[in-house]
Amino acid sequence: MSLFSLIFQSDTYLCMAFPVPTRQDAYIVDFIPLASMDTVHHMLLFGCQTPVSTNSFWDCGSVQGTCEDEAAIMYAWARNAPPTKLPKDVGFKVGRSSGMSYFVLQIHYGDISAFKGEQPFIAGIYLLMSVDTVILPGQRVTDADVACDYTSYPIYPFAFRTHTHRLGKVVSGYRIRDGKWTLIGRQSPQLPQAFYPANKQVTVKYGDTLAARCVFTGEGKTSKTYIGGTSDDEMCNFYIMYYMESRHAIPYMNCMEMGSEELFQHIPPEANVPINVSPSHMNSVMHLGQSTGTATSNINMKLFQVSAWPQSSLQLGQVSGLALDSDSNLVIFHRGDHHWGADSFNNQARYQQRSLGPIQQSAILVVDPSKGSILKASGRNMFFLPHGITADKENNYWVTDVALHQVLKVSSDGKDKTLMALGEAFIPGSDNNHFCQPTDVAVDTESGNIFVSDGYCNARIIKFSADGKYLSEWGSSDRRRRIPFHIPHSLVLLPDKKEICVADRENGRIQCFIAETGEFVKEIKKDEFGGEVFAISYSPTGDGLIFAVNGESLSRPVPIRGFVIDYSTKDILDTFSPNKKEFKMPHDIAETRDGSVFVGDASSKSVYKFTTEKLHHSVKKAGIEVQELEEMDAVVQTKVKQDTSKTAAIQEKQTVVQKTQPQLEADKERKSPAKLNKGERVLPVIITTLLLIPLVVVISIGVFISWRKKSMYENTHGNQHEVKSEPSSVRGILGKIRGKAVGSLNLGNFFPSHKGYSRQGFDQLSTEGSDQERNDEDSSDSENEEYSALPPPQSSS
Repeated sequence: MSLFSLIFQSDTYLCMAFPVPTRQDAYIVDFIPLASMDTVHHMLLFGCQTPVSTNSFWDCGSVQGTCEDEAAIMYAWARNAPPTKLPKDVGFKVGRSSGMSYFVLQIHYGDISAFKGEQPFIAGIYLLMSVDTVILPGQRVTDADVACDYTSYPIYPFAFRTHTHRLGKVVSGYRIRDGKWTLIGRQSPQLPQAFYPANKQVTVKYGDTLAARCVFTGEGKTSKTYIGGTSDDEMCNFYIMYYMESRHAIPYMNCMEMGSEELFQHIPPEANVPINVSPSHMNSVMHLGQSTGTATSNINMKLFQVSAWPQSSLQLGQVSGLALDSDSNLVIFHRGDHHWGADSFNNQARYQQRSLGPIQQSAILVVDPSKGSILKASGRNMFFLPHGITADKENNYWVTDVALHQVLKVSSDGKDKTLMALGEAFIPGSDNNHFCQPTDVAVDTESGNIFVSDGYCNARIIKFSADGKYLSEWGSSDRRRRIPFHIPHSLVLLPDKKEICVADRENGRIQCFIAETGEFVKEIKKDEFGGEVFAISYSPTGDGLIFAVNGESLSRPVPIRGFVIDYSTKDILDTFSPNKKEFKMPHDIAETRDGSVFVGDASSKSVYKFTTEKLHHSVKKAGIEVQELEEMDAVVQTKVKQDTSKTAAIQEKQTVVQKTQPQLEADKERKSPAKLNKGERVLPVIITTLLLIPLVVVISIGVFISWRKKSMYENTHGNQHEVKSEPSSVRGILGKIRGKAVGSLNLGNFFPSHKGYSRQGFDQLSTEGSDQERNDEDSSDSENEEYSALPPPQSSS
């Protein structure tokens, strides 16, 4: 209700009328004033049949008054009086037979300064809406993505609302700034579609992008579903209620642009997780992944290996640690040519192989998570036996080295500079200044506090300040815990819960603690772990997901695999492992914002990539197509060898395969073990073309010579030799042509007769690109030397 049209003076009396239900009798049993004596001198509540004005409010301090008929005073308030509650079973009768059809509230304002001028902020609505989504029948997941660049003055979202019809599973809205996605709100549209509080930390300014995703399912449908206004159609709406400065106020804005695939590749995985709501829970509310009342979130997740990752060999040593930097790139920590063996340490945990020197290769590799290509490398001649790694918000690396018994903060600028060292090099210990084979490190992005799992000897977690000052520890010396740690092997911080969890390896459990105090929160221990938990990672999706890997157990043999665990319920939602090979010693695990999971295996010296079920299903149909295309590809290559006259048709088919390959690659790698890459399919065509060109030239030369000789022969001898179909000279030439070109044309012997051509390389075209038959002088190890494991240097002894 706006009061700005009134011309306030001192001691202003304002009245407003409210209708009362008249179909039945009603009773007033409480009076709760919502006022302060700072602005209101007193209030009076009247009951009457007809107010003097039908306006929403009026100045009732003049002759207008309150009611046309007799006004009955029902309540009076002044000077911050407390609420008035009537005795039990007592109430003021209003409504049908009471003679009171209206309430009239009279307010006497003592201080009117609050009503001078305009509101400093004005509210508005921003609507993101999809208009062209088509939901296919039977398709499990269809995404409707909307995104627009924001080009106005700052807005401050304070509430959000989602809306779809029956097929909607979850709707999420985000602000994107500098590539980082920040959640505004996330909700199941099958729950009450009210406005719910938005993330209070979000503001939107010029240059930001506003984006929303609606997740639909077509299961159970027999026809396509379109965006529309009827109950048989669907809608995808994400409303943002905001405020902005009144001088720039815009009451309504909208966005109906389809979001690009490139942009939405980086949407947080939570946006893809449906929120299943049972009918009994329809009146409950779920907000930002957290449930209230009795609502439950059923997270469906299935992980599958991406066999095509990495696209080229990384040539790693024992992979001991994985992390993600602030750019969402994968960071791999490996041991190069060093190995942890039975003779690496004595019984005092002192490293016995210092004579080998530090690892000469780049022990830290930053890798593109989508392709597996190496972006940068560092960490040469710094480490002896790497173990755990994490990256802070400045992209510095925090690592542990079990041989050095140290925790090191290392720069990521390629200069291999140690910025901080905790512990004494090669000296194990159990006091505040020493470690004994520390295993992992975690850094709180807000406080900068450092947590170290220490480790193989001490079985404790130590907390340090951002500048390396010892703060506290807990673990084996904590008498409140009945079973002490037995190799706390991996750490992960839960920023949204202010907790830190540890993979207690030999106890086969995950334990979580309050990061500030070290107070125990919960334990997750499953028979499926088999008594070993090597590493853990965390995602805030839903109410939190923990990703874990177990290890080989002699006492309780179980499959070695990865686990997806619901933090809240402790339920195992999924297990995963490589398609063909098996995990040998999965040593660390990391999860990216797009839902991909990486596992580093120390024994097989490999890193495996897994993606969610949604990606799997989105290319399933394409996967069938790629198998058909592969069969066609095989036929094409056979025909190349059998009939070189069909080169044009072959090239056309090859083009079809190449056009579909990029979008089908992920699923194809999973389903087709004998995959031919793009280059291998094109190569036969190139070979065939190169073979045909000289063949046609040589045959043409031969025919021309034959014709010339024949003409000369006929001119000299007349027609006496007409019966000869082929002069001896032509037979000789064509015989050579047949022997060389048709049998096995050697381009290496053909081109040297032409100036400017070199024989080198042409003889090898018949091998169809086998890397094993390249000339030694053409090969180079310069790219491999930096990353490959070198043989151990000979001991001076």
